[in-house]
Amino acid sequence: METPGSQTSLHRANLERVVRAVRMAGSLTQAEIARTTGLSAATVSNIVRELKDGGTVEVTPTSAGGRRARSVSLSGDAGIVIGVDFGHTHLRVAVGNLAHQVLAEESEPLDVDASSAEGFGRAEVLVKRLIEATGISPDKVVGVGLGVPGPIDVESGTLGSTAILPGWTGINPSEELSARLGVPVYVDNDANLGALGELVWGAGRGVKDLAYIKVASGVGAGLVIEGQIYRGPGGTAGEIGHITLDESGPVCRCGNRGCLETFAAARYVLPLLQPSHGTDLTMERVVQLAREGDPGCRRVVADVGRHIGSGVANLCNLLNPSRVVLGGDLAEAGELVLGPIRESVSRYAIPSAARQLSVAPGALGGRAEVLGALALVLSEMGDSTLLQGADTAVPAGALAFT
Repeated sequence: METPGSQTSLHRANLERVVRAVRMAGSLTQAEIARTTGLSAATVSNIVRELKDGGTVEVTPTSAGGRRARSVSLSGDAGIVIGVDFGHTHLRVAVGNLAHQVLAEESEPLDVDASSAEGFGRAEVLVKRLIEATGISPDKVVGVGLGVPGPIDVESGTLGSTAILPGWTGINPSEELSARLGVPVYVDNDANLGALGELVWGAGRGVKDLAYIKVASGVGAGLVIEGQIYRGPGGTAGEIGHITLDESGPVCRCGNRGCLETFAAARYVLPLLQPSHGTDLTMERVVQLAREGDPGCRRVVADVGRHIGSGVANLCNLLNPSRVVLGGDLAEAGELVLGPIRESVSRYAIPSAARQLSVAPGALGGRAEVLGALALVLSEMGDSTLLQGADTAVPAGALAFT
């Protein structure tokens, strides 16, 4: 029996500390583990040897700073995680292992506004098809990360705004998908998952305070403070799209007037160009035309950038992040949109906050949210089962094929 403060409990705590560090980073050298955990190099060496002998981690030769080193990652047999991302027009699913390797990924068109039942049914089929494609046993599934395009109520687990997803009223996404797949499901909104994806794999690596701005059919922000996603007590932190820019402006879907979303989101921006460019225009096409020199599209992209910059300036004044990462199709416009964002930040933000801020395009493109869903499982799953050996890393009720 372990007692608090005993050598056994201290050793167990150190084992979990090392496993957690490797689990969150994907792979680390032993020197990096020592810096991350605060443990001595000798202690880390002994723990890594023990974990390797138990089949929990794999150790491979690498180099760091020109010197030979050993890279430590969780065993490929320790389990797999699933990421599911519902966008307003697509469904994307990815399968990854605990070493942060994506094993399979696929997306398909989906009108998520139409029906939650249809959306979850399609997700169930796609998840099972991808697992079969990997050739990995379903009982290796540790958990599923789920992203939805709307705020999640922290207390009830339901979508907090029926105006955003009217067909999902009263639905608890985590419970619904978990009942279908038989494994734990961790849910968050798409902007938070985009932030988590860029933090772990993309333009936010090495940054502790950032905001991920996603511009699509709506405008949202995922906020990272001290390396952790900040959701707020009600789960609605980051709704930057509903900052008021003009009290006499267009009526927003939230019921207010002149929200940032009404000046930047695709559903409001595209009609400005449809008389001259046709009704089948998409934001992706607008960005492409802007890059090719189309004057109307360049003007619209620049205007959107300036409006987003006004919202980012408010974030700077309130939270003082060190980096803003722009996601969604708009990020592909590069300096055509990033320049106007920086211009507005420089004009409206406190000078000291503006000087410390870097604005960058997302590195993951449309994959940010589904990779963030994988990272969500990796961050929420516990370490204790991993220490029992790779074969026991799966919770009861593993994914069943029917």
